[in-house]
Amino acid sequence: MNILRNSLLSGTTVLLAAALSTVLLSTPASAQQKDKPKKLYCWDEGGRRVCSDTLPASAVGHQRTELSASTGSAISRVARELTAEERAAAALQAKAQESEADRLRREMAMVVSYTTEKDLQRAFQERFALVDEGLKSSSMAHTNLHKSLITLLRQANDLELAGKPVGKQLRNRILTQHRELGMLVSTQQRLRTERGTLQAEYEQALRRYRELKGTAVTTAPAAPTLASGG
Repeated sequence: MNILRNSLLSGTTVLLAAALSTVLLSTPASAQQKDKPKKLYCWDEGGRRVCSDTLPASAVGHQRTELSASTGSAISRVARELTAEERAAAALQAKAQESEADRLRREMAMVVSYTTEKDLQRAFQERFALVDEGLKSSSMAHTNLHKSLITLLRQANDLELAGKPVGKQLRNRILTQHRELGMLVSTQQRLRTERGTLQAEYEQALRRYRELKGTAVTTAPAAPTLASGG
């Protein structure tokens, strides 16, 4: 009898433990559902104020206020969804602000990096020297190539006046040098544009440097020149 009674008690204990475990596992979810606060949503639609305990799809993009259903106090405010045009305008504004911030950082770095105006001018000297050297080299090449092309054209003209055919080799040399001359002209134009841009950049940098340093600008700065002897 004792063995039977102990078996029954043991089985009852197992059943009670299983039931208790089930209750414990299910309690948090039930408690979460009960504790989850209910909301009221209020938004403007068709010129009138609408409030509901559910938010329809048509109101998702509207500006709305979310209220506590129990207290009626505002929990949060959701802004209106931007249109495509407004998003594009906001992106442009953000980009402009970022560019302005970058400009201010560069200006402050310039002030920190260059103790005096001469330090700033020295930094631009090398850039001006490279462009000027390119202009000088391309100008010399242009002059030499132009003279060579004139000589070839005269040779071709003399042959035609003499009633002789202009050979293929001469024609090819004329075409090649004519093409190279056009490329040199384009290079010179690009370098002149680059130098003008560099001059404007230098003037702006020096003017801004003087403003940040508290030095008045009286005249437009000329391009810096390399000092003789290094």
